[in-house]
Amino acid sequence: MIAAAGTGGHVFPGLAVAEALVAAGIERAEIVCVGGDRIESRTYPEHGFPFLELELKGLKRSLHPSNLSLPLLVLRARRRITAEIESRSVRAVIAMGGYVTIPTGMAASKSDASFFVAEQNAGAGLANRIASRWADRVFVSFPNTTGLPMGEWVGNPVRDDIARFDRAALREEALDHYGLKAEIPTLGVFGGSLGARAINVAIASLAAGWQGPPFQMVQLVGRAHENTYADAPAADNVYVARRGFEPRMDLFFAAIDLVVARAGGSVAEITATGTPAILVPGEFGSSGHQGANASFLEQAGAGIVLREEGLPALADLVRQLLFDPIALENMAEAARAIARPDAANLIAGAMIEAAS
Repeated sequence: MIAAAGTGGHVFPGLAVAEALVAAGIERAEIVCVGGDRIESRTYPEHGFPFLELELKGLKRSLHPSNLSLPLLVLRARRRITAEIESRSVRAVIAMGGYVTIPTGMAASKSDASFFVAEQNAGAGLANRIASRWADRVFVSFPNTTGLPMGEWVGNPVRDDIARFDRAALREEALDHYGLKAEIPTLGVFGGSLGARAINVAIASLAAGWQGPPFQMVQLVGRAHENTYADAPAADNVYVARRGFEPRMDLFFAAIDLVVARAGGSVAEITATGTPAILVPGEFGSSGHQGANASFLEQAGAGIVLREEGLPALADLVRQLLFDPIALENMAEAARAIARPDAANLIAGAMIEAAS
């Protein structure tokens, strides 16, 4: 059982573990995924995995009346998860963080199944900190993850196409995919699976007012923002390929030389692909986790942190980095040095061993 919900930062690492289990010989029908009605409710069924949809919502960080209903929702979810564990004879359960983790941990702790927790960020979320007390093992994505002192550093699971990424082999296909030219530097932009308004606004301004050498850009604006930016103008020497969502992130990374991105779970893809990064951490979530993620990459020399209030300086930073091949190569080498692309296989192996 794999419990993951809410955003791609939880869901896609869960999918990576599920696919690693399949690659190791487990039938898809024997891997049940658990979550709510957001991206997970589409992603797991589309990939052929049984899916248990629960009524879920997160805790609001204020005295909000909606928090009063949370205990009842958690108990209902726990009962349904418990029934699923019993009916399917589940032997190993992993929770990937977020609001589905608590009822999953409660259900697993009362069963014979082994329970694991996987944390994607450098600062552990509240749900994982609570659920770790029931866990047999805890896997973390950074060597200095706070809040989970028993965490084992394995990295954040990425899908196989990213784990075995080969930029040179994919480059021609990637350029064709977006209509790009090989001789012009390319900037990539994304704000996570849901997009990021602050980044989209800053990039639209950069593209329209660019004063510098020609460059290309692949911008993933998020499905909800696709129409908003479909006809956004760009300077004459800037070519922009915009997408709402990109299922082939291996082609995205193969096409670009530098990325502007949030600093959630996607930092694992950035390091696995050896992509130099300008990281704009989101000021949301628990423990300021994106800021900690971004700082880790910056300290390693793999990225540069740019806070949202500093976005007016983005054009200058892009101009400084995108046309400096030596700086880009140094950052790429630093990113590859801290990558842990085999995390999905390591976690899948632990689950199989526990279930044996």
